[in-house]
Amino acid sequence: MRAVDIIANKRDGKELSREEIQFLVDGYVAGSIPDYQVSSWAMAVYFNGMTPGETAALTGAMLASGRVMDLSGIPGPLVDKHSTGGVGDKTSLILAPLAAALGIRDPMMSGRALGHTGGTLDKLESIPGYRTNLSIEEFRAFLKKDGFAMTGQTKDVVPADRLLYALRDVTATVESIPLITASILSKKAAEGADALVFDVKYGSGAFMKEATEGEKLARSLVAAGEAMGKKIIALLTDMDEPLGNMVGNFLEVEESLDCLEGRGPADLMEVTLELAARMAVLGKKAAGAKEGRELCEACLASGKPKEKFLANVASQGGDVKKLLELRGNWRSPFMAEVRARPPAGRDVYITRIDAFKVGHAAVSLGVGRGRIEDTVSPTAGVQFHKKRGDKVRSGGAVMTVWAASEEALAAALPSLEQAVEYGTQAPPEKKHILKEISCGRENSSGGGGRA
Repeated sequence: MRAVDIIANKRDGKELSREEIQFLVDGYVAGSIPDYQVSSWAMAVYFNGMTPGETAALTGAMLASGRVMDLSGIPGPLVDKHSTGGVGDKTSLILAPLAAALGIRDPMMSGRALGHTGGTLDKLESIPGYRTNLSIEEFRAFLKKDGFAMTGQTKDVVPADRLLYALRDVTATVESIPLITASILSKKAAEGADALVFDVKYGSGAFMKEATEGEKLARSLVAAGEAMGKKIIALLTDMDEPLGNMVGNFLEVEESLDCLEGRGPADLMEVTLELAARMAVLGKKAAGAKEGRELCEACLASGKPKEKFLANVASQGGDVKKLLELRGNWRSPFMAEVRARPPAGRDVYITRIDAFKVGHAAVSLGVGRGRIEDTVSPTAGVQFHKKRGDKVRSGGAVMTVWAASEEALAAALPSLEQAVEYGTQAPPEKKHILKEISCGRENSSGGGGRA
């Protein structure tokens, strides 16, 4: 078998065999197949796509390139959720303890902030003492004891993905949906979950800017996951505007605690509960999404998910007492308010807050990273006092901003001011969840549709 023949087959639109895909991945990781040949193959995939079977084979080959979490002996069901990334998206911090409180174990391997999107690990590490660099033994122990555990990807987990992503980044093949699918699924499968709920986002703050592209990715994830023997449900959700009222590391921990107490912002609660409802379905705790949502709402009201969250904080080295003391009292000293400046000084409605511009400004504030090696500020961020559809007076406060330094504050404020759009009439109500996609069926958003 030769790499050049595999490249030619994909160039000509032929379906590659599992053996051909395995040969290519193994050779690339071992160093016997060079970058230039793999980049040629990736470009052929970009133009010709892959079948669900090919995508599943690529995912499997990438998964086999490194370590897979051994969760044998831990009673299930094992269900995880993955988001394709956004601004203000802290649903993982709420979903994992909620699922655990329902009797579902969630082995969650998360990432850090990069670009304009936030990172779950950075948010958790803003809690004093909290550790995310867990050994396999610790991960297993916390998962068994608390019902969930939060860890990062290590270098020996799916090394093929790390190599291939770096190559795609410099060869203009990042946007290939089969390659994105294999990248996401291989990492999620490595954590050992039996079933997965995908939150596939679209809009200015998402990787997929249009709903049609987000739907293609959702369908690809579902088809490839099913081909690998995983149970998959995907929700297509809006990320044109920030999710919730807080954008920032510790700020989002605080808002997550609000949600665990049942009093989070409406948009964040809606997306979180619908995702949790699907986890309940896949975990066989509910027959359908409507029943799952009712179950999740009742569970939140019991206070048990918050107890699970705090138990996990303690298990992973976090200082629970300090966390609760700092809640609402820990902010960067570099602060400013963004006030409404509508045309002609009239009272107006907020018609949109651009998630990408907010995310870009958050990086300047110190919330995220421009480069992998950058550090992040636990206290920097944005709190929105008004969101889409709210009426605001001229000069009224729209948001409060905290930065890592005076220079960071000055750099971020113009983008934040430009992110807010105004109109003389209230905008129409917006759906936060466009569609559910699972194997062989779909539901347009009505919330609580059968899964």
